[in-house]
Amino acid sequence: MTQQRPDTNDYLSLFLNDIPLMDVRAPVEFSKGSFPLASNLPILDDHQREIIGTEYKQQGQDSAISLGYELATDEVRAERVAGWQQFVQQHPEGYLFCFRGGQRSHITQSWLAESGSPYPLIKGGYKALRRCLIDELEKSVEETQFIILSGKTGTGKTRLIHDIDDSVDLEGLANHRGSSFGRRYGGQPTQIDFENRLSVAMLKHRHFKAGKPVLLEDESKLIGRCSLSQAFKDKMQQSPIILLEETIEERVEIGLQEYVSDNLAEFQAVYGEEEGFNQFSQGLTDSLHRIRRRLGGARYQELGDILSEALKQHENQGVIDGYRPLIQHLLAGYYDPMYEYQLEQKQGRILFKGNREDIRNRYPELALQA
Repeated sequence: MTQQRPDTNDYLSLFLNDIPLMDVRAPVEFSKGSFPLASNLPILDDHQREIIGTEYKQQGQDSAISLGYELATDEVRAERVAGWQQFVQQHPEGYLFCFRGGQRSHITQSWLAESGSPYPLIKGGYKALRRCLIDELEKSVEETQFIILSGKTGTGKTRLIHDIDDSVDLEGLANHRGSSFGRRYGGQPTQIDFENRLSVAMLKHRHFKAGKPVLLEDESKLIGRCSLSQAFKDKMQQSPIILLEETIEERVEIGLQEYVSDNLAEFQAVYGEEEGFNQFSQGLTDSLHRIRRRLGGARYQELGDILSEALKQHENQGVIDGYRPLIQHLLAGYYDPMYEYQLEQKQGRILFKGNREDIRNRYPELALQA
């Protein structure tokens, strides 16, 4: 059977149209970074890649290729092809790639064709796709107008980001809530994965919402351990601000929902009730410990006691009210003073102030004014 679709170097189309991708690089390569909608179905496992790489360095390309075919026993080949065929059947519109679109891609393509499942590859492979996204993110920073949604911790900025279509959720891309207590189940993506996700999100905004500003939540350069580029952060610091304001009572309730109820639900959905609570509990305890020096010894001990009692009450009685004094103390006594200092530096950039409903209703008008 001949291949039905040609190989491609139309990288933008792949990302704009959410095309499924089959990454045939080794797991160790995939774990360092790949692309949204990429699945790892390697032609070589990590050990095979290592010994073939050694052979290449010592004996050259031809010898390395020969060794690769020796390692591809009938059993190994059948196992690989079966996994690839399943992907092809599930994603007939997809493409495959390796690091540079070289030997691994072509061998994968050949074995699939021989099995009756022809499948196109991406010319240039991972390296070309990655280069494309680096360049496109730079272009997005240059060409897209930013509006920054700012506000004190606990005002529900991420909720409002989700309410407004012309936005990109930086914390969602980083899988982190941005604060010292921002750890979420699943951990954070690698830096490369984060950059790729951000580039694709900004690319889609630029193409599908051309000319419209993008609403971004006010973030530090680091979101957890994921870092925004200096150019991206510089653009944020020069952009107009919409300031979200809520009462301390409302902020405590938002914090209770997001950092307690929602966070616990995420862990228990994966680990089960008991272990999920243990993971949740450890996460809060570790987060408080990370800011102990800024809190000072006496205040850290006081808040640690409140947290310990709240966790016991939560676990034994299912009551979460014990977290309220902790959340209020952290908001008013720890986060707010830092934010108020930062806000002084931003006064000249504030476009509008209001609560979530005010901003949601006024945003189309504000976007035109920005």
